[in-house]
Amino acid sequence: MFSSTIKRRSFLAGVAGVSVAAVACGTDSDNAGPSASATESSAPLPDSISAVLNKPRYTESGATWSLLVSDIETGEVFYALNPDDIALTGSTRKLFSVGMALNTLGVDHRITTPVHRTGAVDQGTLNGDLILFGGGDLTFGGRRIDADTVQFTDFDHNDANNLGTAIPTPQDPLFAINDLAAQVRAAGITTITGDVIVDDRLFRAYRVPNGNLLITPILLNENMVDVSAEPTQPGQPATVDYRPKSSALTVAGSVATVPAGTASAVTLSDNGRIECVGAAGCTGTVGGDIAVDYQAPLTGSEIFVGTFRIEDPAAYARTAFVEALRRNGITMTAPTIGPKPAARLPATDTYTDENLVASFVAPPYLQQAQLILKVSLNLGANLALSLFGLTKGARTIDTALAAERTTLINDFGVNGDQFDFPTNGSGSPDSKASPRALVQLLTAMSKTDVAEDYLNCLPIMGVNGSLASTGTTLPGKGHVFAKTGTTVEPTEDGEAVNLVAQNLAGYIETKSGRTVAYALMVNNAGRLNDFGPEISSVFEDEGVISSIIYETL
Repeated sequence: MFSSTIKRRSFLAGVAGVSVAAVACGTDSDNAGPSASATESSAPLPDSISAVLNKPRYTESGATWSLLVSDIETGEVFYALNPDDIALTGSTRKLFSVGMALNTLGVDHRITTPVHRTGAVDQGTLNGDLILFGGGDLTFGGRRIDADTVQFTDFDHNDANNLGTAIPTPQDPLFAINDLAAQVRAAGITTITGDVIVDDRLFRAYRVPNGNLLITPILLNENMVDVSAEPTQPGQPATVDYRPKSSALTVAGSVATVPAGTASAVTLSDNGRIECVGAAGCTGTVGGDIAVDYQAPLTGSEIFVGTFRIEDPAAYARTAFVEALRRNGITMTAPTIGPKPAARLPATDTYTDENLVASFVAPPYLQQAQLILKVSLNLGANLALSLFGLTKGARTIDTALAAERTTLINDFGVNGDQFDFPTNGSGSPDSKASPRALVQLLTAMSKTDVAEDYLNCLPIMGVNGSLASTGTTLPGKGHVFAKTGTTVEPTEDGEAVNLVAQNLAGYIETKSGRTVAYALMVNNAGRLNDFGPEISSVFEDEGVISSIIYETL
């Protein structure tokens, strides 16, 4: 079931970083419509842009718009509307974290996941431990098309539970684990007298506020187990499958196939969060009903997809590695399921070429940057921040954030008063910046060696990623390269959400041949009673503005 593909695309892949968070964003109480005080502009806003800003959705909610458009070569400012207003970034925050990682590591950087031994090998017997060292590889063999390329879809499995749908890539998430196990066997090891350990000390694991997401140096299937349910015949069990297969987490339960037209409700135990992997394996339960004519929201898929998130990644990856070693004919007394035996870990400086047994090399980092920015992958953006921090000697989230801030101010010329990133590298719920800070970053990135690659990592309006279904009929289609960022909060009655912020920031290759950096932000745009269609209309409005910029400059 996981090999099926779906052609349909949607803007909602760009709402991957949506947070439910209370925040105060100021509006101009003396203005019945959007604030319209423009500064720096060499020309007033075109009437066509003003017409979008003054639609009833925005005037009636008292929404505040801000915009800055600047030539990346000359610095000339074309349009400026409240460019210094600081507001929630949503996932446009990822432009900073991924930009810093891509520029510092380089597009050709490849993350290596090595396996070392602590003892000698005597006639096939390793008299010691075998240690897999987590190197911070986001994809770690999953999504792998070939040694240089990974695959993504517009509906990523990381957001399956939030969006109620996903299009998983078809690749085997155990590819790297299996490859490493085969290398161990090829190195002549047939028996292990010690333990098998996953070393996750590359940086200190941490959680970010958005979804309480755990960020660790070891990731297997991005620390998730994908679950699918496909209807069969009414009255019969649906076909339930999951991946990766491991005794660390099995999936049990049943989903009933119900008649056409019946409501579908497939449920995952513990809301899809698995915390029991450790001393013993655990079970995720799937249940509920799926109609024989089921169609997933947004994608129209006939297969339900959900995920369980692994809360002890080192223990989970260890079990998967032990199982792979055994499949390759390697015997050991170490238990298949168990916690990470941290007390047995040696000092990291004892890992040398002499005791290297195997290694898995990731595709170029450019592939990971593209994945993160195209689908708005929160896990990857935070991992990017940590990888950047490591280049500055920072091994905690706080020191990585501090190193990033210093670099942005001192090396990239971003005004420190214009941004505040207190907790994470992905955006929600508390990252803030002004259009000026975003444009300063984008302009500085356009001067780096990775400038063209960075631009092409961004969603392209009407073409792919989180802008795939925005502006498909507009003249600017294919010429707008921008990151989306959305923040919502629940309404007081709990029946809907308020659109706190919806942003676009990136580059436009204009009709006249210039390239501009721009940031477009709308704050407090009112209640969304029907989230999908209504947020889609806001995306489209911002696409219209982007297309107008394309045509007029």
